[in-house]
Amino acid sequence: MIEQRRTPLRPKVRLELIDALRGFTLLNMLIFHLLYDLTALFGVPMDWFWQTPGRLWQKLIAGSFIFLSGFSIRFSRSSLRKGLMLLGCGMLLSLVTWLVMPSQLIRFGVLHFLGAAALLWIVLRPAAERISPPVLLIAGLLLYLITLPTQSGYWGIGDWRVALPQFLYAGQWLFPLGFPGPGFYSADYFPLLPWFFLFLAGTAANRIALGSERIQRALRRPLPLLSPLGRHTLIVYLLHQPILYGLCWLWFSAVR
Repeated sequence: MIEQRRTPLRPKVRLELIDALRGFTLLNMLIFHLLYDLTALFGVPMDWFWQTPGRLWQKLIAGSFIFLSGFSIRFSRSSLRKGLMLLGCGMLLSLVTWLVMPSQLIRFGVLHFLGAAALLWIVLRPAAERISPPVLLIAGLLLYLITLPTQSGYWGIGDWRVALPQFLYAGQWLFPLGFPGPGFYSADYFPLLPWFFLFLAGTAANRIALGSERIQRALRRPLPLLSPLGRHTLIVYLLHQPILYGLCWLWFSAVR
């Protein structure tokens, strides 16, 4: 289905609620990573964290960030600059974890993904924006669910499954796509499959929102603390783990 009219790239007033949602997601991430440090690095027993509740919480946090990043990419003045900056930050994290804490090496984390997604969006945008926003939104969410088990070697939902060729997992270089090879490890891993489909769904949600004055009015409402926090996501993301780890180290050093 072809879209008949283009929505404006930017709303007249900042969509403060999007910042608030990003800020809320950021707070969840801070709490999640604090608990991760406590249980993974300092030995605090927390079995539920590694089970279904913790895994679902992690996916909800990551999915929210990625969806909101897709929503916001259409506001970017330069997707190229943004993509390269995020990729650079991701590579810096890879270098730091490799040098300082090899057991927590990040090879293709959320920053790598967001950088790659922004660059891929440059290529796919002309075709994606010819698709009706509701169709792209539904298709993106559906394809995300279908490709969610990529790392497990198949695509599908429920009992419907299609096995993927095993040669995709035999090498060492397809992990950015979602096909980790033997012995692959990354403390933070968000490959293009399935997460890029969620990113695309976010771009469709942006077009739906900007095409409706009623939705825009709802999204203009700021939330104290959360809206300002959501405007500084990258700097908080880059600094939070050293700070959290340092606080945990100081606490356990004092009590011991």
